[in-house]
Amino acid sequence: MAKTLRKKPSSAPPADPMPRRIEPCVATLVDKPPKGPEWAFEVKWDGYRLAIHVERGEVSAITRGGYDWTKKFASIVAEARELGHASMILDGEAVVLDDQGRSDFGLLQRAIGKKPSLHEPSEIIFYAFDLLYLDGDDLRSLPLAERRRRLEPIVAGRTGAIRFSEEVHADGADFFRAACELGLEGIIAKRRDAPYRSGRRPEWLKIKCVRRDTFAIVGYEPSTMPGAIGRLLLAARKGDDLVYVGGCGTGWSNQESVMLRELLNAIPADRPAVALKRKGAVFARPLLVAEIEYRAWTQDGKLRHPSFKAVREMNGLVEVCELDDR
Repeated sequence: MAKTLRKKPSSAPPADPMPRRIEPCVATLVDKPPKGPEWAFEVKWDGYRLAIHVERGEVSAITRGGYDWTKKFASIVAEARELGHASMILDGEAVVLDDQGRSDFGLLQRAIGKKPSLHEPSEIIFYAFDLLYLDGDDLRSLPLAERRRRLEPIVAGRTGAIRFSEEVHADGADFFRAACELGLEGIIAKRRDAPYRSGRRPEWLKIKCVRRDTFAIVGYEPSTMPGAIGRLLLAARKGDDLVYVGGCGTGWSNQESVMLRELLNAIPADRPAVALKRKGAVFARPLLVAEIEYRAWTQDGKLRHPSFKAVREMNGLVEVCELDDR
């Protein structure tokens, strides 16, 4: 039964205390879209997952890992103050759009980084797709359809830093095919009747056109070209541990290969971070992550056809791929 929200005078204490942090609901990776009217579909945004907290005029932007990155998203924070509610928690994704209107993680990373970029932090957009708390009421027990119904009048129609992540009314397979043809990362499917539950859930599904995840770099194999890298050695998370998932030997330029080797040589490891014996390998502390594009997983838990896309420092905004994502 849907929860009935109680109207209260402004001086009354909130019916439900506002949570300091809500661990986000995380979609489970599957190979194809589900079927049935109980599923709603959205674009899969390629950015940083954020929760926007508004309380007594103060606004904060909390990352998926629980870090406060309010200063990184000043334009989003400023607009959240104008949404007309005393307290709320919005769940969504911060992105930067390319010239074709597609979210691009690399553009976002550069926009909030210290290096010069063609994109300013003011270009970052927050696409809100869920409403978890509003004016004293915790909405997580409500079905997704009801939470979205309450979210829509707050953010729909806005064209600034905060926008509404629209539901796409289409067959899942048709939408997925169109998304891939447009060069999008993929789509998200969510059960309309499901409450909001933290952690990786089967009520939210992600279907990727080409899989793309971040992996810890635990070392490299030298190239025959002096000063360069032949293969990066990669690991994913399994619980609190790192597990070797294979090597990647393509996707970089000669200049990037030399740069990667210099970065890894600067953080040598006394012992490998994973259970791996490889003759000639140079092991590094897992302080850097590689963004890798790949087609699938092999039966023995290795990446199939991996290609390097970018390297980043491990921080609160970077989530190393978990083996549960396979």
